[in-house]
Amino acid sequence: MDLILWRHAEAEESPADVQSGNDLERSLTPRGEKQAARMAAWLDRQLPERARILVSPARRCEQTALALGRKYKIRAELGPDAPPSQLLELVQWPVNKLPILVIGHQPTLGQTIAQLLGLQESDCAVKKGALWWLRTREREGGLQTVVVTVQSPELL
Repeated sequence: MDLILWRHAEAEESPADVQSGNDLERSLTPRGEKQAARMAAWLDRQLPERARILVSPARRCEQTALALGRKYKIRAELGPDAPPSQLLELVQWPVNKLPILVIGHQPTLGQTIAQLLGLQESDCAVKKGALWWLRTREREGGLQTVVVTVQSPELL
C-alpha cells in the first residue's frame, strides 16, 4: 500500500478564539497558495490516477487539495488533532490496495509517520506544504514501512 501524507500549505495565523471553531475557516496565505501549487504540480506527475484523496474539513486543507485538480473526499476523521489510529483506520493501513493521499495537519501526520516508521519519538516534524510518501512491503515474512520520498515545496 502507498500512503501519501501531505500537510496543508501555509495558512493564516490562528485566530485568538480557536475554541469557537474558527480554526477550520483559516485560509491559505498567498505563499501557501504557491506552495500548494508547486507540490501539486509535482504530485500530479507521480500520483496514479486510481489514487483516492482524503482531505480534512479545514478550509486550508481543501484549498491545498484544490491545487491538485483531482476529485477528493472531505473526511471529518482527518480534522485537526485527530489521532493517528483514526487516520490509519480510515485509510485501511496496510491492507488497502489503492494508493491513498491524505491532506491533513500536524501533529497527526507526524505522529502517524513516527508510528509507522517505529521512531523513538512520538512525533515527526512535517513542514507546511511538505509531503511524505510511505509504502508497505513484505520482507522475510513480515511487513515493513519504507519511505519512498519526502518532498518540500521550497525544493521543487
